[in-house]
Amino acid sequence: MRTRSRTASQSIAVDENAEVEVPSKKKAPQKQNDDVLVASIISSIKEEYSAKKSDMKKSENGSSNSTAVKKSAAPKVVRGKPKSGRPWKEVKQRFSTVKKSIYRRPFEKKQQLREELKHIKELSKSIKEDKKLENIQKKERREENAKRRLENERKNEIVQVIKNPAKLKRMKKKQLRKIEKRDLTAGNGPKVV
Repeated sequence: MRTRSRTASQSIAVDENAEVEVPSKKKAPQKQNDDVLVASIISSIKEEYSAKKSDMKKSENGSSNSTAVKKSAAPKVVRGKPKSGRPWKEVKQRFSTVKKSIYRRPFEKKQQLREELKHIKELSKSIKEDKKLENIQKKERREENAKRRLENERKNEIVQVIKNPAKLKRMKKKQLRKIEKRDLTAGNGPKVV
């Protein structure tokens, strides 16, 4: 119901959907018109109610599938004309309200995959550790071989002892680079010429 003001002295209550004539400016007939208006509104409401009731009875008499369809279908929300002027555009839903169909693995399968992954990680870890140990052993062997080779070279060297230090002062740089000190007191030391 909406109130429409005609003049300062008159105001009429009008149903937006009902077609009603505007009453005249006489006061006595206006009261009669108001009564007629109220009676017409009441009768229209009764007609709508009875029509709905009859539709409900018809649907109950019909198949049970049709009632299930009517119950499941949500009432469509009436929308006004959109501001953009494109009535075919539908209202977008929020992403959180959209039902997502995601395939989820069963719990047993997840557990099995986790166990397999653990097993694979353990295997890879053990392989890495084996390689690391192997590399360490190779490095130690290389160092031992280098040490042994150096000792063998020193044993088999033939040396010449320089007794006159004045000779060292007369030597050139190239000759001085070739001179090395050795310990002759060791039993297995170099052979002296």
